[in-house]
Amino acid sequence: MRDQLNTEAGQPPALPQPRSEPAAAGRDDVAGRLGWLDSATRRINSALDLAATLRNVGRVLVPALADAAVVHLRDPLPNVEREPGFPDELRIHYSTGTRIGRRGRPSGAEDRRRTRWGTRSNADGGPATPVTRGGALAHALLSRRPAEAAVIGTPAAERTETLLRELYGTRGLARLGAGTSVLALPLRGRKAVLGLLVLIRRPPERTGRPAFDAADTATAAHLATQAGLAVDTALRYAREWEIANELQRSMLPLRLPQPHGVRLAQRYLPGERGAQVGGDWYDAVPLPGNRIALIVGDVMGHSLTSAAIMGQLRTSAQTLAALDLPPHEVLYHLDEQAQRLGREQHLATCVYAVYDPIANRVVIANAGHVPPVLVRPDGTAEVVELDSGAPIGVGGVDFNSVELPAPPGSALLLFTDGLVETRSRPLSDGLELLRAKIAGSTWHAPEQLCQEALRILPPGDRGDDIALLGACFDGIPAGDVAHWYLQPRNETPGRARRLAAHTLRRWGLGELSEATELMVSELVTNAVQHATRPVTLSLVRTTRLRCEVGDDSPLLPRPRRTGPEDERGRGLQIVARCADRWGATRLGTGKVVWFEQRLPQ
Repeated sequence: MRDQLNTEAGQPPALPQPRSEPAAAGRDDVAGRLGWLDSATRRINSALDLAATLRNVGRVLVPALADAAVVHLRDPLPNVEREPGFPDELRIHYSTGTRIGRRGRPSGAEDRRRTRWGTRSNADGGPATPVTRGGALAHALLSRRPAEAAVIGTPAAERTETLLRELYGTRGLARLGAGTSVLALPLRGRKAVLGLLVLIRRPPERTGRPAFDAADTATAAHLATQAGLAVDTALRYAREWEIANELQRSMLPLRLPQPHGVRLAQRYLPGERGAQVGGDWYDAVPLPGNRIALIVGDVMGHSLTSAAIMGQLRTSAQTLAALDLPPHEVLYHLDEQAQRLGREQHLATCVYAVYDPIANRVVIANAGHVPPVLVRPDGTAEVVELDSGAPIGVGGVDFNSVELPAPPGSALLLFTDGLVETRSRPLSDGLELLRAKIAGSTWHAPEQLCQEALRILPPGDRGDDIALLGACFDGIPAGDVAHWYLQPRNETPGRARRLAAHTLRRWGLGELSEATELMVSELVTNAVQHATRPVTLSLVRTTRLRCEVGDDSPLLPRPRRTGPEDERGRGLQIVARCADRWGATRLGTGKVVWFEQRLPQ
């Protein structure tokens, strides 16, 4: 027996190659032929990838049953979930043992490319062959009569010769030559014919093997039936894979926010051929005080359900992040949410970090995820030591936050385990390799950081998808920040106006003073009316001027129409008219109302 074939990643082990000739078991040995058929059938159905399935078909049939085999499939590949109708064109997707029909390619050559559904195939065997209604090719595809072998050059081969002319032209038929035995078998899926399998035996005087007989034809017909079903399965799997992959990508952010004080970049790589869709995700959520939440997670399992659960958890994480809860509290509530979705099937890992560019600190909590890597301004890198915690969805587990210094020039890389753990490399070795790879440099561009991290991937197919989130920390200088706590008294709006005016003069932004004082007065007045604790007022100067007013009331202000005699309700209209942007954010202990203005030239 030949060595076992290494099939696609994640597929069942390949079956042994059958004997070189079924007759070796004895033509009259029914048990031997049935055993060979069983082995061949299992091998044909051992892969879910289209290219691997076609290779298995070829290796089963050649040289055991034929000297050469050519597989023609519909062009374009059909949606097997629906009735595809009449096959308009065929194209060679696999051939072995012959160059017939292939233009300038060696025998059995494979040119893999992506089909419309992401299936890899070698569909570059020359131009597509049109299928003419009523022609010999259409008859071979659609006829329900048992297939019959024919020997080229004999009177009984007229229809087969016409079929070969339609497929390969007159020159192709001539290359086969007289005495060649040909068997053309339709490849039928569950709902429609998908293509044609052409088997070739060269003249007996060249190979010492007789033409196809009735037993050979019956054997080939059985294997063609199995091959058609296997191709149908591969196309269904490819379609489901693409749907799940598109679903997952649609639930990932199209672009990341780019707040002041930090630069962000992301990479997402789906699992390659043979890998199912995973549940990796990343996100970044702006928070009050110019802070930002950085999130990377991974739903356990690989399926369409994993991708759907990933979208639900990402939405929940965004909502919890917007409440400005501590990282460990966010993970706690995510854990509760996952249990509501279904405790047994929806475990996930997640690392959640909040970066403060004013304090130059980062707070991180972990729920069973691979730890991030922090790069210091001097180029040293370390795998952040965190309590690993239990995965989200286990329930009843405490999560802890760790606060670390993150001075300007630092960088943080969050990622999923697909980056550092492979079939041949344990997690600990992958983490150390990643740490060494990104150490020794001061990263100014997060895109370069992510790209350098991906260089540790070994060649070949990946069994898991990968999500990366890179952050380069710039910080915001303390001289560009002003912050006050104000008691909720009647005189507080006036004091807030004076503090804002003084700060703007110190920053050389006197042109913005009048509008800023007016908006600060309106927001602080509204806050004083509802607050029971000190009101916060913050001014931050970056490329824009941002003002934030916070209080402990959870009621968000909303613009409303006011009549000529109304004395209240015009504050937000003034803010909306004077500011370039404004908004309100509900926090775990109140709310923040903010506005931004462009700096003067």
